[in-house]
Amino acid sequence: MAPAAASGGSTLPSGFAVFTTFPDLLFIFEFDAAYHCVAALFYLSASVLEALATIGMQEGYTYKQYHENISAVVFSYVATLLYVVHAVFSLIRWKSA
Repeated sequence: MAPAAASGGSTLPSGFAVFTTFPDLLFIFEFDAAYHCVAALFYLSASVLEALATIGMQEGYTYKQYHENISAVVFSYVATLLYVVHAVFSLIRWKSA
C-alpha cells in the first residue's frame, strides 16, 4: 500500500492553497509555539518581579522567609529557561514543517 493511500490521499496544502478550506486555515498559526513564547515572556516578567521583591525584603523578614523567596526566584528562572527552550524547539519544528 502506498503512503498516499494510507493517509487517504490528502496532503497538507502550501502557499495560497491553505486558504481554500476552513480546517486548513487553522494550520496557519502554530498555537503551541506561540503559547510557549508568550508563557516564557510571562514567566520572565514574574521572575524579575519576584527577584526584585526578594531584594527588597532583605531586612525586616526572618531568615527562613528570605531563603524561601530566594528558592522561589531560582525555580522561577528554571521554569523560564525550560519554557524558552521549549519555545525555541517549537519554533524550529514549526519552521521545518
